[in-house]
Order: sequence, then structure tokens, then C-alpha cells
Amino acid sequence: MGLRICDDVFLYEDTCHVYVLRDRDSREAVLVDFGSGDVLDHLDDLGVERVTDVLVTHHHRDQVQGLARAVAAGIRIWVPPVEAGLIADVDEHWRTRPLDNSYDVRQDRYSLLEQVPVTGTVAEYRTVRYGPFDIYTHPLPGHTVGSVGYFADIGGRRLAFTGDLIHGEGRVWSLAATQWAYTGFHETAGMEGVAATVLSCMQVLDLEPELLLPSHGDPVTDPPAAVARARAALQELLDMRRRTPWDPEERLRSPWTRITPHLLRNTTSMANSYALLSEHGSALLLDFGYDQTTGLAGGSDRSSRRPLLASIEALRRDHGIDRVEVALPTHYHDDHVAGFNLLREVHGTQVYSPSHIAPVLHSPERWDLPCLWYDPIPVDRELPADGRPLRWREYEIGVHELPGHTLYAAAYSFTADGRSVIATGDQQSTEWEPGIRPELLNYQYRNRFRIDDFVRSAELYRRLRPELMISGHWAPFEVGDDYLDMLLSEGERLARLHRELLPRDVDLGAEGFAARIDPYRSAVAPGGMVTLDAAVLNPFPVRETAEVTLCAPRGWEAEPAALGLEIPPHGEAVAHFRLRVPGNAPRAERRRVAVDVTVGRMRLGQQAEALVSVR
Repeated sequence: MGLRICDDVFLYEDTCHVYVLRDRDSREAVLVDFGSGDVLDHLDDLGVERVTDVLVTHHHRDQVQGLARAVAAGIRIWVPPVEAGLIADVDEHWRTRPLDNSYDVRQDRYSLLEQVPVTGTVAEYRTVRYGPFDIYTHPLPGHTVGSVGYFADIGGRRLAFTGDLIHGEGRVWSLAATQWAYTGFHETAGMEGVAATVLSCMQVLDLEPELLLPSHGDPVTDPPAAVARARAALQELLDMRRRTPWDPEERLRSPWTRITPHLLRNTTSMANSYALLSEHGSALLLDFGYDQTTGLAGGSDRSSRRPLLASIEALRRDHGIDRVEVALPTHYHDDHVAGFNLLREVHGTQVYSPSHIAPVLHSPERWDLPCLWYDPIPVDRELPADGRPLRWREYEIGVHELPGHTLYAAAYSFTADGRSVIATGDQQSTEWEPGIRPELLNYQYRNRFRIDDFVRSAELYRRLRPELMISGHWAPFEVGDDYLDMLLSEGERLARLHRELLPRDVDLGAEGFAARIDPYRSAVAPGGMVTLDAAVLNPFPVRETAEVTLCAPRGWEAEPAALGLEIPPHGEAVAHFRLRVPGNAPRAERRRVAVDVTVGRMRLGQQAEALVSVR
């Protein structure tokens, strides 16, 4: 018999605490966590005939090792969105998890040994009916990156099922679990989960539960006292690594600072996000990536990256905003767009995107680019990036192409409270001090940097002549003529150095490749066909013929096998191929396909590859 928490909630002790939420009339129950599954052998003792749903707080084996029993019993299984892959696709995780020379210290190895199918993911920041109960889900990162907590009003009491966030009277079940990244020279390295635990505990108290029901340890009957005890020790542990004390109150309660009365900067996100406020009570966001971040976890798998919405409540509470209407990306990188889908799901925010960025957002699998977000981000409205203004509420916002940091970037120009502003994403560092600190022209070759990009952006700034520049990772910057002149001079110097260093007679640009294949990633069934487009560059100043041959795994058939293209000087042309996979092809992930390219008399070889999975 389980421990009775209240009339219709029981604690069953297993590899973790399994909480049974019973509906007396229907004799149905919802479980929070599952342990080994032994609870199913004791349902009669608890007055339960059928379990409808299991809600999982986090992916560790002690919470979920018996989930196969739940599947066999026809019970619906709901898991945290960030950790679904560590439960439903954990076989792939074990197959690809780095072992040699790995600096990823997260406890992802404490995952299921064999994957289990799930019904779906829980809806964070929302109340959903599971079986006979209405349950609110809130992100509670700390013990793991993706942990969630569940809040329910049962028998006149508000109960919080908090997983392993807190233990008993104000301890934590594991400090090792809170170390999300390898200890390094940065003062917060190795303390990401400790800081997140403090912020999560504070948010739990904001929801005013009467009882905290942890995965291990006794039920907490005095949540404020338990949180205060844990916070004090965690804060001291965290401050041992810091030069200055960390202020969680300021971080959680006041995430936005004013640049102008109607333009705010989020100081808690990994990359800056900005809120443009309307007198109509709505906001437009420029970028929204990892809100309320305490540092990134090691690795780059889906379970290591988590968007949050903690700062949005502060817009409502402190700035009179009742809705976030629109989000605009300066570029596609994950630290600038990770929260877009969550904004849409929870707040109904629409995503507007410049037309050259939108394809990367809504079809990331097609692109061979760094820093892609894992999931497609639907775009509600595509914008021409030719300077024509977007009209939103009382603002006109100019949309401009801004290649440099990445080819898929934009700048936004607007006037806020009488000041002309330009948002430039990660194009440059905006930390220039003449003779003291040089400006960083932030180019990355894999982002598809082109030699003259920073000349063009400097020329754009000189045409617009903004008073204030806001950027992705640096403080707002007062713009003067000396700064604009410096940017143009540095852009021209960067271009000159590339032209002096790269071959004169073969111009493959800054990227150094003559071809790309679209899509970069695709999946096809045995016997199926995939279409591949190879864009080929002519690196010569005269018209040339290119021979393009598709190189595929043995037994796969390319139609055609090779193509000839006429390409204008320094121009580009596209070769279209259809690739058929044999009907007896075995299941395989990421089979490699390439194009072998000859332009004129120059054999460049296999200049581009794509990955085709057989599923």
C-alpha cells in the first residue's frame, strides 16, 4: 500500500517515488514517473482499476526504467519535450554518444538501455487534461537540462510534483547531475545546473504550491523554508566560482533593461533579444533564443539545448504588455531563434522572416550550415529584404540583407522614441575603442561568408546613419561618423587580405568550394527515389562547361549519371539528379552521396556531399 499524501494522491516507493493520482468515481489514475513499473502490481490496494497516463519528470533510468510495462498495458506516456529523444529514440543516442576524448559530463548515460515509444510530449507553460486530471507543466531545469514539474489542484490543495529538483527538507538528490558542462576557466563552467536549480526553485514558489512532492525524499510541507535552505547553500557553492556574487532575484524579476522607453534588452538570454513595445499593449521581439540561460550544457544533441519563456512574464508584469505579436530573426542561428516555436505555441506569436532566411528556418535539414535549430520553424510572413519597411503598429521597420556573419542574416532599422536604431545581429562586436579595443568583424566561413560582405554592410550603415546600434552579444553602441568610417576601412582591409592570399586565377570565393547539394539531408524508403540539385560555381572569368557526375553508393541508380552545364563567368548553374535506392537496400543512416566536378580543364573532384538515410 502506498503512502497517502491526501485523499486521492498516493506515493508508491520504487526506484523513485511514483505518485498515483486517483479519480475515485472512475477508479482511473494518472502516474507521475514510473520507476520499475511495480506499481501496476498494486493498483487494487490503491483503489485503482486502470492507469490512463504516465507523466515523466525527466529521463533518468530510476524514473523510467520500467516504461515498457506501461506500453504493454496500453498506458499513454508523456515526456518532457527536450528529453523525448532520450526515451523514444535512445538507441540512436547510445549509438552516436561520443566516448573518446569526450568533455560532455552530463548524465545522459543515465538513460534507458532500450528505447520505448511515447504518446507525446507535455505542453510546457500550459494546463492540459490527462485522464481525469487537469495538470499544469512548468520547466524546472536543474537536475537535468530538460526536467519539468507538474502542478495540480487536488482535494483543495495545490500539489507540485518536482522530480529531483529538490530533496526532502531542502537538499538536492544529486549535485553531480547539475554539472552540465566540463569545468573550465569561465566562472560559471560546471555550475549551469546549480544556477538553474536556484531559478527553478524560485519559480516553483511563485506557483504557490502547498506541498512539494519530490522523486526522492520526504514530501515537503513547508516549501518556502525548504527552498530557502537549498538556495542558501547552492548560492554559496556557486559564488565560490565567481568573482562577484550571483543575483538570482535580479535575473528572474528584472530580465529587461530599457534602452529607450519603448525598446528593451533582455539581459538574461545567451544572445541578446530585444522587445519593441507598442502603445497598443503589444510587443515585437527581435530574436529570442535561450532565455534565462545559466550556460549551455556540454554536447549539442537535442537534450542539451532548452528554450524557456521566463522573461515574457516580466513584459506583462512590468511593462504593460499583454501579448507578444511578432518575432523577427536577425539570422537563423539557434541562439537567436530557439524560442520561436515555444513563443508560437504558448503565446500565439507569429514569426516574420526575411525571405532569404525563411527557407533555413522552415527546412533546416536541407542546409549544410552550422548552428541550425533542430526543428522546423514555420514562418507566417516572408519579408523582402531590400529596405522596404515592414509596418507594425506605430513603427516602420526597414528590412535589409546583411551578409557577413552569415549569408542568411538581416538588419532592421527603425526609430524608437526619436532615436534611429539599427539591429545587426552578430555582424560585428560593437565594442570598438580607438587605440584600445579593435572591432571584431564576426565572419565564419561555413556560414557562407563572401569576401566583400563587410564592405557592403558598412556601406549600408553609412546610408542609414543610425544613432544607435544594437547587436547580438554586446551592449548597445552609440554610432558616430568615426565608427562608420572605421567599419568601411576594416571591411575593405578584410577583402583586400583575402584577395592577396587566395589564388588569383581560380576564384572559389571565401568558402573554397565549387558546389553544394540541396537537400543536404534526406530520407528515402527502399525502392524510393530522392531528387538532388547540385549548384556548381564557375571559378573562372570566362564562360566554361562543367561536367558534373553523381557519386552514389554501389547499386544505387542516378538519373542521369552525369550532366554538362554551361556556366557564365563567375556564375552558377544547377544540375538536377534523381537517385533511386534499390528495393533490397538495408536500413542505414547517412549514406554519403557526392558530385564530382570538372570545370573547363580543371578537375576539382568530389566538391560537395549530401547525406541520404534509408528508412
